[in-house]
Amino acid sequence: MKVLFVCSGNNKNFDVVPFIKEQGEALRKLGVDIGYYPVIGKGLTGYIRAGFRLKKHLKQNPYDLVHAHFTLSGWAAVIGSGKIPVVLSLMGSDAYGEYIGVNRIQLSSRLYMFLTWLIQPFVKIIISKSKNIEKHVYMKRKSHIVPNGVDVNKFKPVSSALNEFIDLKRNKKLILFIGKPDNIRKNFPLAQEAVARLKMDNVELVNPYPLKHYEVPGYLNAADVLIHTSLMEGSPNLVKEAMACNCPVVSTDIGDVKWLFGNTPGHYITSFNPKDIQEKLQAALEFSEEQGRTKGDQRIAELGLDSESIAERIKGLYQEIICTHTDSAATVRMNSKFQEMVKTS
Repeated sequence: MKVLFVCSGNNKNFDVVPFIKEQGEALRKLGVDIGYYPVIGKGLTGYIRAGFRLKKHLKQNPYDLVHAHFTLSGWAAVIGSGKIPVVLSLMGSDAYGEYIGVNRIQLSSRLYMFLTWLIQPFVKIIISKSKNIEKHVYMKRKSHIVPNGVDVNKFKPVSSALNEFIDLKRNKKLILFIGKPDNIRKNFPLAQEAVARLKMDNVELVNPYPLKHYEVPGYLNAADVLIHTSLMEGSPNLVKEAMACNCPVVSTDIGDVKWLFGNTPGHYITSFNPKDIQEKLQAALEFSEEQGRTKGDQRIAELGLDSESIAERIKGLYQEIICTHTDSAATVRMNSKFQEMVKTS
């Protein structure tokens, strides 16, 4: 089985975004022959042009299936794939828009929402990361909810993280925020305000940006608490990675976070009220002081969110599509031959 991943190649820090690459490599371990086609070009016109380049690529490099990540990549895949079936993974903002405030969506991002609505008849399967993304899929017969998995061999509890990854005083409690500070959706100012409200000299908010992906597990193991104040996400990878490292987490009630946490101690859901976040941070710091680490890794295992289990689910979808596509093609050929026989008889 040969599958081509089509995704953005515009991030200067990665040729392929890490969580997409991890999904591809997990599938490769299951015997799926994965190729990558990073799209260089921005905006709708850039992805349309990429679609025509992709068509040439697929003529020279045949695949059984194309898996596109994000709606714009989906359009490139639809344009370039010809008769090859396409799977589309919705990433979040392409479905629900780009949030610039609490319940406020950037007007220009509604174009992506419209393109997500428009593309659905042209793909075989639509994968959503969570229910709040899936509700924007109207072709429910094609819809599957499959969150991104966590590489539990990389994201796991490690006891010696502090000395190796963070050069801070030993007597500090570390509240970790990971994300670009000027990304409106990540909502860093809210995290700053909530931490400032604690008025605790022995607490420090750490935002190590930019951060290489292989360094993230070290920071998650070093931190006393991860704070996650995003305005909206689907199934936030960082929260799952923190849970896999048994790091206490305080997160706004977005995407599937409430489902991820369940009733696991050391995980706290908040509103967007700074006072509420302050109180949950206080509780998380007390938990860290008294209990140490959480059992988030057990919750990740219980939910089947390790990358291998997720890859098995995705591979099953691939097999279903390829079998259906092969059967349909065979039926068309048989019907064509039958019609020719009728004409000649």
